[in-house]
Amino acid sequence: MTDFAGSCHCGAVQVVLHSSMAPEAMRVGRCGCSFCRRHGARTMGDRNGAVTFRAAPGSLARYRFGLGITDYLLCRSCGAYLGAIMDDEARTIGIVNVNALDIRDRFDPAPPLHDYDGEDEAGRRARRRKFWMTATVVA
Repeated sequence: MTDFAGSCHCGAVQVVLHSSMAPEAMRVGRCGCSFCRRHGARTMGDRNGAVTFRAAPGSLARYRFGLGITDYLLCRSCGAYLGAIMDDEARTIGIVNVNALDIRDRFDPAPPLHDYDGEDEAGRRARRRKFWMTATVVA
């Protein structure tokens, strides 16, 4: 496993992606929802990897919308979107916004845009179990 580090713009929230894959081989996508489009997000998950978000006290904001099952993680100071987490089957899974990683330029600059409108909770959870990874938040 290799660790790929990153952070929000001001450095108050750190992120580490743990993966055995090379960044160029990782499946990156763009969600078509208004939140992800407004943040210019490019996200990925490595089902066999993990992501850790470590925040200084009081610096992490969690935002929920849509189905209300996902916490979108943002820095309270600079507003950067770092990733998303969801509790599922007694564990937490998540994705990382590759734009927050130091190696962001090694990922696909224009991954495919996906439309998840119309997904119900069961469908969304099933899809995410295929691609999202173990996630830890230390705040």
